[in-house]
Parts: sequence; C-alpha cells; structure tokens
Amino acid sequence: MRQSELFTKTLKDDPKDEVSVNAKLLTRGGFVYKNSAGVYTFLPLGWRVIQKIAQIIREEMNAIGGVELFMPALVEKKYLDASGRWDVPIGFDVKGKKEKNPGFALGWTHEEVLTEIASKYVSSYQDLPFAAYQFQTKFRNEPRAKSGLLRGREFMMKDLYSFHESEEDLSRYYEEVKKAYLKIINRCGLKAIYTTAAGGDFTVSNTHEFQVEAEAGEDEVILCRLCNFAENKEISKEKAGGKCPKCKAGVLEKINAIEVGNIFPLGTKYSEAFNLKFKEKSGESKYVVMGSYGIGVGRVMGTIVEVWNDEKGIVWPDSVAPADVHLLMIGGQEKELQKAADDTYNKLVKAGVDVLYDDRGTSAGEKLFDADLIGIPLRVVISEKTMVQEKVEVKERSKKEVKLMKVEELIKSLK
Repeated sequence: MRQSELFTKTLKDDPKDEVSVNAKLLTRGGFVYKNSAGVYTFLPLGWRVIQKIAQIIREEMNAIGGVELFMPALVEKKYLDASGRWDVPIGFDVKGKKEKNPGFALGWTHEEVLTEIASKYVSSYQDLPFAAYQFQTKFRNEPRAKSGLLRGREFMMKDLYSFHESEEDLSRYYEEVKKAYLKIINRCGLKAIYTTAAGGDFTVSNTHEFQVEAEAGEDEVILCRLCNFAENKEISKEKAGGKCPKCKAGVLEKINAIEVGNIFPLGTKYSEAFNLKFKEKSGESKYVVMGSYGIGVGRVMGTIVEVWNDEKGIVWPDSVAPADVHLLMIGGQEKELQKAADDTYNKLVKAGVDVLYDDRGTSAGEKLFDADLIGIPLRVVISEKTMVQEKVEVKERSKKEVKLMKVEELIKSLK
C-alpha cells in the first residue's frame, strides 16, 4: 500500500476530547475516527489491524471445531421476550417510524437467536456437540462510554456458542476454549490472566474473564503471581496482602486490568426458553446444555496499544501490525531515487512482504515522525546515501540500532 493513496493523515497533537492512551494514539496515527462517544470508524490502517486480530481468532476457533456463520444485528423482540431479557437496560430498542412500539433490538448478544436456529436442526444426541461463532457488531447502551476502544456503544465481537448433551461435555469444551483464548491473546502480543468473575445478565453461575494487566484497566483483580489464582474484586472475598487461598504460599496483589474476553457456562437457560431438546440413546428427551464465549476484537486492539507504546507512538507486535515493513523514501524527488524506491517496494511486495510505502513528497522529519507514531515493526529507509551503496537502512521500531542491508538480504531475513 502506498501512503500517498491513503486519504487519512496523522496528527501531531492529542485530540482534546480523549483521555486514554489507546484513543489518543489510534486517533493521531490515523487508525480510528471518533464519530460519537463510544462509536468509532476503523480507518484503513486500523481496519488492517482488526483483520489481523480477527484472523488469529478465526484460526483458533476453527482449530477447536468452531464453524463460522453470520447472524443479524436486528433481533426481534420475541427472542428476548422468550429469555426474559427484553427489558435489560443495556439494549437499544428499534422501531419503524410508523410503529408505536419497538419491535426489535440492536443485538447486544446472540444466545437467543442461535438457540432458536438450533432448535430447528437438533433432535438427537447424534447432532451434538457442535459450536458456532461469528464476528458481529454489537450495540450496548453504555452510560459511561469512554477509554477509547475499551468501553464503547458499538463494537466488534467474536461470539462463540456451544451445544452439548451434558454438563460434563460442556466442561470438556469449556477447557478447550479456555486454552484457545489464552493462545489467541498470546498471539496478539498480550498476556492473559484467567479470572473468576460474576455472571451478570448472561448466566447465574460464576463466569471467567481473560484480563490483561494494564494501568488503564477499569477492572480490579485479586491476583497471586505464584500460582495465577485470580478473582475479580467484585466477587472476591480475598484481600491484597493476604496469603493465596490456592497455593498457600503466594501473597495476593490487587492490580488494574482490562477484560478482553470472557466465557460463560449457560446450562439449560436458553434451551428451556426455546424448547431445544434432544433424544438420548435411551430415547429419553433432555434439554441441550450450552456455553457462550466472547472476545472483543476492537477491545483487543485498544489493549495492545495500552500495553505496546512509548513516548513516540505505538509499537505494534509483529502478528497484528498494519504492515510488516514501513518503507520510507527520504530525499529529493529525483527520478533515480524515485525509481530505486519503487523498485525496492516492488521487490518486497513480490516476495510476499506486507509493505506500507511512504512515497509522499514530505520532509524527512515528517516521515520519520509518522513512522514512529504508526509503529510498524520494521522501518526501511531508502535515500541518496543508501542508494549509492545499493543498500537500505533498516531499524526495528522497538530498538535503537540501525543496520545497512541489501534488499535481497532484508527479504531473506523476513522469510
């Protein structure tokens, strides 16, 4: 991608209406645009990051037998009436201009929708277990929309739902999802803390959150670093400074953290609401046991920025960066230099390297400033000085060291 083709621009100053690090840097770097409180547009560079995160999630969901689908954002009232969740205050009601009463809600979760669908296809133990997931925009009437991508009214989520014969089989799959989530978050450059939490509007039992330690985190977690015992402070009876109840050796801490994912054992709550039953081998009819599992895709992106940044800007982990290489042409607009830079770009692209090519006619200082702000892992500079040596200047975003390399050597190192 040529940077001259982007219609967006970077900003030198922080936006006045943003407080969080992720909102400031993502806005300044041209990754997101704030439309309203808690509502953002993902601009071209930001959408690239979202796609990278979504692909990591997709790969791990497929690996544990999840099948992808796409459900509607408009959820008819009858679905939420069946489960008793129509009046949950977090939802947005929708009605047509000629209608007196709302007949739909903007989907804030999809347990009801998929359970009703499953009731048309599941009849026997042979139809179970199965798991289905989607990437979908969710809408929640968040009264305190703030912290950039960490607390929004409209956001992208991956939600997975699983269907089982028994609680035992749900527990088996629940553990598989736990491992997959830990792997996803690790692949995104973060370290997750598996945390016991309350159920809320989703389930009456305890649930589990995947928390990432960060100063900006609104959640407080009671944590033992020795054995990884962790409970959300909202439900924990333990206190910081006390002995860990699990390992009896560690000292408990209270930390701030950002919740990037959660998993819920649903039991038969929704299958009872939609009469989702199956026949066992014996012929006995039973309700299907369910689980629900969510990851906030945009929230993962915001959390990465909260963790991976320095005084100059974002420092993207390789796995989710908007490109592998930021190629900068520095110097005049002489045809020879332009040709050398274009040739370098074409060689990298042909070799399968994902490149953002800063071919703009701006100053060297502006290009270097933008490269640090945008935070692509590898900066490659071609200038009159490097062109004479038939080399390029290579620098990792997270390091100070600068190397001179031939393009072929660079390609080989990237492979």
